[in-house]
Amino acid sequence: MNNTKTTAFVIITVLLAAYLPKPVSAAERDYHFEGKISKEVLENYLSRAVTFTQLFNVAHTKRVHGSVDDNLRFLKNIGAKFLGRSIYVWGGETNLSKLFDQAAPLIKKIHQFDPDIIIQGAVFEIVTTQVNQIPIPAWVFEGFDLQPQKRNFNYQAMLYPDGQGHDAWRKDASIPDMSQLETRLWFYYVSVNYINLGFEAVHYGQVEIMDNQDPHHTHWFDLLTRLRKYASVHARRKMVLCDAHVPSGGIVEDGKLLFDFHCLPLRIDEVPDQPGHGVLKVGYLDSIYQRSKGGITPSGWKCSSLPYLVELDNWGSSGKGGQNIGAHWCWGYDEISWFAHQPEAYRNQWLRYAWKWIRKTDPVGFLEMPGSRTLADPVGKIRWYYANTRSEKVPFGFNQEETIKSIWQQ
Repeated sequence: MNNTKTTAFVIITVLLAAYLPKPVSAAERDYHFEGKISKEVLENYLSRAVTFTQLFNVAHTKRVHGSVDDNLRFLKNIGAKFLGRSIYVWGGETNLSKLFDQAAPLIKKIHQFDPDIIIQGAVFEIVTTQVNQIPIPAWVFEGFDLQPQKRNFNYQAMLYPDGQGHDAWRKDASIPDMSQLETRLWFYYVSVNYINLGFEAVHYGQVEIMDNQDPHHTHWFDLLTRLRKYASVHARRKMVLCDAHVPSGGIVEDGKLLFDFHCLPLRIDEVPDQPGHGVLKVGYLDSIYQRSKGGITPSGWKCSSLPYLVELDNWGSSGKGGQNIGAHWCWGYDEISWFAHQPEAYRNQWLRYAWKWIRKTDPVGFLEMPGSRTLADPVGKIRWYYANTRSEKVPFGFNQEETIKSIWQQ
């Protein structure tokens, strides 16, 4: 290279270094909020979100051969800032008090190594007759300006009066109706317990199937308004972030958004001439890409499209794994089972692809990385997906840990 070309190359390099945006280190990213959250800070959190299902279900984690210590190491190593679905029950409501006790010391441990981390609990679209065994504390009634009563929750009072959703999941396990006061009391009870433990986010699952009696969403707004009022006094940073799956693109009434951010499964389409391969597409099924509704957020700022997460979801087994059967199945699997059944190299490649595709396709969309999730279709004898690097502690790890870390460091 002659001197003229060398000089020109140096000048261009200097100019590019001066004007191109530089990568922002973890220390420089803003994670501060108090009482409300800005769009920038919210997106910083969503960009470092990982689904870590049942992180605090310690007894269950042991049953599927997990390692609590290694899970905490994993979260610290990748630089996670938002831990999705870390505690919940799918039915089995009498286990909640035990889960709360198990969660308390682990939450403190997490916030010791990173006080900025947001930990999310979940309350899903299911109630069972076990709620009949749980006393209603006085503070639940008081949260709804009601006179306290000495009684337990009432399963039948949470259900749709016309019978829809009854026994939807199994016998005595139904879809609750949010227009019923008893349902709102139950959701408030679980959510407030999360806040008291140090959780700062709650996911509400398939919100729309619990909302069929209320076209203006009055009762969901009522519930979350009361919950946010409680959080404004008692939460770690005086607020709670609420989200749910919104196939419609979001819930907005009089220009006001119900949720702080949206969420939906990825909705992966098969590549017919490449068995096992999947791609993302705008407009495929009910995917949320480019159609997250906007409005005024609970924090007060306006947006034309609310930031959202997409996740590798789990919902069950079709019994036809490996076959292209269409609908919401990807090669016959739910999303996380499909992902876990792919070769390791393709799993790592696919995460890089999905991250880049989402960021390019919709700037308010973020991939919630897979960390821990149940497998409806086991891989061999492995019934749980962990992204952890395989080790003596986690010999069944799926080895996406360093890939996630490297994606986030770009």
